[in-house]
Amino acid sequence: MSSTTANIHSPEMRKKPVNRDKMILSIVGYITLTILAVFCVFPFILVISSSLSEESAIIEKGFQIFPTAFSTEAYSLLFKYPTEMLKAYGITISVTAIGTLVGLFLTSMTAYVLSRRDFKWRSSFSFFFFFTTLFSGGLVPWYLMIVNYLHLKDTLLVLILPMLMNVFYIIVMKSFMSSIPDAITESAKIDGAGDFRIFMQLIVPLSKPALATIGLFIALAYWNDWYNALLFISKSDLMPLQYYLYKMLGNMDGMRKAMMASGAVVNSNLPTESLKMAMTIVATGPILLAYPFIQKYFVTGLTIGAVKG
Repeated sequence: MSSTTANIHSPEMRKKPVNRDKMILSIVGYITLTILAVFCVFPFILVISSSLSEESAIIEKGFQIFPTAFSTEAYSLLFKYPTEMLKAYGITISVTAIGTLVGLFLTSMTAYVLSRRDFKWRSSFSFFFFFTTLFSGGLVPWYLMIVNYLHLKDTLLVLILPMLMNVFYIIVMKSFMSSIPDAITESAKIDGAGDFRIFMQLIVPLSKPALATIGLFIALAYWNDWYNALLFISKSDLMPLQYYLYKMLGNMDGMRKAMMASGAVVNSNLPTESLKMAMTIVATGPILLAYPFIQKYFVTGLTIGAVKG
């Protein structure tokens, strides 16, 4: 074999094309992800800019990336009654925290039971849960049951119990727990561990990616809920944040329509569009701050089970 052929097939010569292809792939990947990130961040920047713009500037020039007429009137109006705003924040945070913890605990326990192959009535209970996703009793029977039979109107429980368990989340959690090897639970049973101890000390730690993902979905559902408050809450002390902002925006629109109907001159600087954007910032800010702490579990949840030894 000549020296030229030996040099071509040498390890150093084989590594160079591989490293070059890897570098090109990385550059293309980073550029693509950067462009996608810009497209994702752009709407949020537009919302922040619009919330800090004067209403007349939005009406005249539309929504812009940079505010041409800077104004904090929307936030001043939003926090005009800080006590009520803080109280609404407290209700929402309390309901979200309690509902997420209890709902995640019940969802994971139900999913674990349904994932156990030695559970005698696993198929029957699975069909019962799935059947509820196909048919519903309707709004009127549900309302009568909550108000007349359970007597939950104007209580914090009415904001927690209706959304406590979601069948879709149970199915997702069950699929995840089914991938956990049976040898883990069998070895724990041989050592004398009970079902609840196996669940808390073995299954829960192994299910952190699924728990974090489902927990975020449950928390988002509680945080963004305003419909249950609209139906069952009439006391101002129990209004969650989303319903409080919904009522504030409704009062603002009602005031503008009343002024227009009476023939009065409507102030163009009265914040309506900018108020909506400020409400978006106030309502989504805490969730955006919490997301980075559990982002890594989404990656783990997507890749787990992809490689099995």
